[in-house]
Formats: sequence, structure tokens, C-alpha cells
Amino acid sequence: MKIEQIYTGCLAQGAYYIESKGEVAIIDPLREVQPYIDKAEAAGAKIKYIFETHFHADFVSGHVTLSEKTDAPIIYGPNANPTFKATTAKDGQEFKLGDLTFIALHTPGHTMESTTYLLKGKDGKDQALFTGDTLFLGDVGRPDLAQKAAHMTQEQLAETLYDSLRNKIMPLADDIMVYPAHGAGSACGKNMMKETVDTLGHQKEMNYALRADMTKEEFVREVTAGLLPPPAYFPMNVKMNKEGYKNIDEVIAQSENALAPDAFEAVANETGVVVLDVRHQNDFAKGHIPGSIFIGIDGSFAPWVGDLIKDVKQPILLIADKDRIEETITRLSRVGFDNTLGYLDGGFEAWKRAAREYDMVTSISASEFKQIEDDSNYDVPVFDVRKPSEFQSEHVLNANNTSLSNINQHLAEYPKNETFYVHCEGGYRSMIATSILKSRGIHNLIDVQGGYKAIKEAGVETTDYVCPSTLK
Repeated sequence: MKIEQIYTGCLAQGAYYIESKGEVAIIDPLREVQPYIDKAEAAGAKIKYIFETHFHADFVSGHVTLSEKTDAPIIYGPNANPTFKATTAKDGQEFKLGDLTFIALHTPGHTMESTTYLLKGKDGKDQALFTGDTLFLGDVGRPDLAQKAAHMTQEQLAETLYDSLRNKIMPLADDIMVYPAHGAGSACGKNMMKETVDTLGHQKEMNYALRADMTKEEFVREVTAGLLPPPAYFPMNVKMNKEGYKNIDEVIAQSENALAPDAFEAVANETGVVVLDVRHQNDFAKGHIPGSIFIGIDGSFAPWVGDLIKDVKQPILLIADKDRIEETITRLSRVGFDNTLGYLDGGFEAWKRAAREYDMVTSISASEFKQIEDDSNYDVPVFDVRKPSEFQSEHVLNANNTSLSNINQHLAEYPKNETFYVHCEGGYRSMIATSILKSRGIHNLIDVQGGYKAIKEAGVETTDYVCPSTLK
């Protein structure tokens, strides 16, 4: 028996490859499916099943393409009803894989089709539990995403999830290994652990949602507390996962369209086109095309694209290093952004060589920022674009919180003429925020390099409390 977790850090997502006696099951695959096919072929094995735990909202799964390429059936749990050919498993239905047996356990609550797959070994002993978004390590799936489709409130979905956990998962043996679909950083939960595999027994001990003495009312209250609005692209990803999508190979082929500066500028000037610069934030600061948006490929790229660009049909032009074009297109497509029109041939250097106008971001070090704060007695406008929870935990004295996720709702709060300072935790998010502000015509800003971590190390005065009612 072989169980391999294939973890994608950008999405905080775990797909699974399970092999026994020449037969393979894939659980919650990513959209680019060739690596699973290659892995099975290298082992002399055949992909027999494609198990989906639910209709994912935060990424486009590879189930449709993988089934087309391997003839393996797609397995969903009860209530799924996708528009493409798939097997709808009954609660408790068994699926044989070599010496192993999968049992579909219907565990609604995160979504109504959510299904957990219990794996039994050759000896019939329970070995592992593939929990999708029903049970995370340290948390459970948020119950607000499927309200419209289920015609239920988030409280009703939370009650359903409570029953699923208590009736289907908690009675299982403590030594079972838990393999969730996501880890820390995913927007599908609130308090996930950085670890990606654990025993069920340990989760029963430390996961707040699995407390043995927890009432249903307490569960509903705690699970629904503090939920941030889901990213805007989630519903479209659910739709694609339920109705199907274009093969990612076709998306890559049509998107790898090299454009010289003249052609690039002509397309960029068309209505609604987003010029997306994915280079390192330091390179963007030194020079970028006016009006372009920075979201670096080496950060939490796809989730921020989905959160800030919002419409997966948005036409996109890319500024990227030549050797990272395909990677960028692939990672955009993982979250449903298939409308990349092309990229700047030769990158930003080609733009400069063509003597085109470009913009820069004024940045200062944390030590320079400290001197400015000291000289002004902390009376300069400072804007912290971290999450409200991060800001509440600790922040620069007299700073304002304008979180990146909601930055467009905060535009009126930024000074019109006075210079102001922007920072996040480490510098990545503040450069995204800076690029958005500059694209909106707000240029009287300075980015603090290294973010709050560097600011604190420089000795800038901070405070660790703000009244929650004042958080924005």
C-alpha cells in the first residue's frame, strides 16, 4: 500500500495518490493532471478511481480531464449531481482498490455533498480518513459557502456538520491517520494547523470543534464566529467543478502568446484588461508599467489573484520572466482564470528598451521609517494592510488598518495630498496594495520594506490592542 500526499503550498491544498497491487486512486486532484498519470505509469499501475470530496470552491479540480485521459470514473458522494458523467456513491458504499477498500462516508455540513473516504487495509482494519473540507487539522470546514445552493443558513449547515462529525468521524479509532484537503493559509477554514497529516486521536484532543462535551449550540456559535467574507472567485470555481471546464493544456497553448511592446500596449489599452506583474516585489518597485497590478508568483499568488481580480473571465496580460510564463498561466488556471491574452515578450526590460514610460514605487527601510516616526512623534499617516486579526494582535502606534482583501472599500480613507506609509507583515502584500493604489491614481505613498517584522526589529513603537469595534 502506498499513500502519498501531494501538497501545493500556494493553495494550501492536499491531493492524494493511493496505490495497491497495480491500482491507483486519486483524491481531489489539481487541474494539471499529467503528474498523476506519469506517477502511475512509472509504477506500472492504472488509475482506477478519481474520488472527489465535494465541489471545491478555492481551486479547479482536475477530475474531468483526468477521467477523460484515463477512463477512470469520477466518484462523488450523495447530493452531488454534476452535469458530467460521474458515479454518485451511496453513504457506506465500498470501492475496492487492490488489497484495500474505500468506504464513502457522507459527511454534509461544509457542503451538502461533502463526503469523507475511509480507507481499510488488507486486514480490514481502518487505516486512513480522507476528510476533504469536512475536518481539517485544528479546524473544520466553514459552513457558509454552500448556503445558496443548499437553501440553508450557515447556522443550519453548521448544525449538519456537527452531526456529521459526531456520527461519522468521532466514533472512529484514534489511530486512524487524517488526511485533509487543506492546511494553514486556506480560506476554507479559520484556524488550521501548519501540519498536514495527523492522527484522529490527537485531533480529538486538540481540535476545538471535536470537544466531546461540546453542545450543538456551542459548536454553531464557535464555528460561525469570525468568518471573513469568502473570496469573490469561489462561486465560479464551484460552477466549473460542477459543470466542467476546458483542458488546461488548451488554456496554456492559447495563453502563451508573446507580444512585442507595441502589440502589448495596444491590447493593454483595451477596456477591462488587467496587466498583471508577477515578478519579485523589489523588481516591481524599481520599475513597472503604469497601471499594472503586482501579485508576485513567489507568494500566495493564486489566492490573491482570486481575491483581488474577482472575475475569472477577466482578460489578463502578463509581465513575467520568460522561464515562468507557463507556470504563471498554470497557477492562474488552477483557480479558474483561463483568459490570459498573452505576455510581454522580453519582459519588463523589453519595455524599457523600447523607451516606454514606466513608473516606480518609493520605498524606505524600516530604520528610515523609525526615524520619520521619531521625528514626527508618531504623527504621520501609516496604513497597515494586514488582516484585522493581525492588526489587533499588534501594530504600529496610531496606524490605520486597511486590509488588502478590502482595499477598494478603503480608498476614501487614504490622504489625498499628504504623504503616507504602507506596510504589511513582510513586504509582499503591501506591494500588492501599493500597486492597486497607484493604479487608482493614488501616488503619494511610500512602502516600508520588510513590513511589520522589520519595523518591530527596528524598534518602532507598537501597541497590542485595539477595540474590535474600530477594526475595518
